[in-house]
Amino acid sequence: MSEKEKKHISGFSKLSKMGKLRWVAENFFRDPEAVFKELRSYWHEDEQQQKVLDSISENTLSNFPMPFGVAPNFLINDRMYTVPMVIEESSVVAAASAAAKYWMTRGGFKAEVLSTRKEGQVHFLWQGDFSKLKKLFPEIKVQLINRTSQITANMQARGGGVLSMQLLDFSDQEPHYRQLRVQFETCDSMGANFINTVLEEMAQGLEAFAKNYPDLQGAERDLQIIMAILSNYTPDCLVRASVSSPIEKLGPLKNGVSAEALAQKFYTAVRIAQIDPYRAATHNKGIFNGIDAVVLATGNDFRAVEACGHAYAARDGRYRSLSSCSVEDGVFTFELEIPLALGTVGGLTKLHPLAKRSLEMLGNPSATELMEIVASVGLAQNFAAVRSLVTTGIQYGHMRMHLNNILLELGANEEQEKAAFEHFKDKVVSYSAVRAFLNAWNEKSDNI
Repeated sequence: MSEKEKKHISGFSKLSKMGKLRWVAENFFRDPEAVFKELRSYWHEDEQQQKVLDSISENTLSNFPMPFGVAPNFLINDRMYTVPMVIEESSVVAAASAAAKYWMTRGGFKAEVLSTRKEGQVHFLWQGDFSKLKKLFPEIKVQLINRTSQITANMQARGGGVLSMQLLDFSDQEPHYRQLRVQFETCDSMGANFINTVLEEMAQGLEAFAKNYPDLQGAERDLQIIMAILSNYTPDCLVRASVSSPIEKLGPLKNGVSAEALAQKFYTAVRIAQIDPYRAATHNKGIFNGIDAVVLATGNDFRAVEACGHAYAARDGRYRSLSSCSVEDGVFTFELEIPLALGTVGGLTKLHPLAKRSLEMLGNPSATELMEIVASVGLAQNFAAVRSLVTTGIQYGHMRMHLNNILLELGANEEQEKAAFEHFKDKVVSYSAVRAFLNAWNEKSDNI
């Protein structure tokens, strides 16, 4: 049997989980039994919990553990939070915690939700008289709202639903391309399924209108629905977080940098990220280090949040920093304005066992409160990164974490770890240098 034939399989999805695991282990690994046991070992000991985890995805073989940590001391709108964070980059939680503690004694974070509107579109081609369609649009809107009323009833009862609707013409960019753009309020739900269900029903309603309206006789031939889908770009689901302090209260810093020097260098660093997209990409990545970790911990969609955030960063045609800084009249202010479409009900927020615990840890917040928390953590992470860059350099903190990872990989014991941290406190950390240190330490121990 050829290698290609060996690794091809029909009906994989119909195999039991154990069968899938066995097939993968036997076809792709040198030691199938060891791999089988290893992946099996990560199954949840509670069968019901494992069943929930398996239902979240497809063709599951095992679970992929990620560190679940917390950043305490976040004072946000005069309320104290301990924030759950799921991330594999070891310095992120430490940096967020340090920034939270720093600002806790300087008034904390202030956050406000500016708007919560989300959007979706029905994309379609219209080859008929568009002016006639525009003239009929008020009537089309009424019919589409009525057609979707059963779907939107529960959301409307909670204060949400369809907010507005627009008919847009893009035929100057693509022949006959038009769009039905719909704005939604989804309350404490992220709302993806709700929005998509409504949009698909509206697409069918648009087809029915074109087919049955007397003045559009034969118009069903002019209409072609391309797709109906929510947009992950939600510039009107917006939150702002900020910190502010008299400049003299920013310091002193341990490395001797004055408060005035920190404020000016920090301001310039943020300005660079607003000017240069190469720097802005890394600057904004630091913001998402904090945001993604909380979004993951609370069972929200970090891919959607990132896609939206990066689109928002380029909203004026040039990719820029999502945060801004001012130094005026002796006051340092640092703020982040970012769209965040989050939910605290439905989806993984109630299904994933740790997502439920994360929300409970935060006091079971509303979606708007969660937006404020997440934005504050993103700002804290950005503050910590930029402060390091303009003072000690980013590698100072990173290398301590890197050293810890190398020591774990090399199997160092507690005594060796303590000696290594002391040895490398003023030296460059590298894998080869740490290995050489441990070898020398072992030789010295053997000779005692």
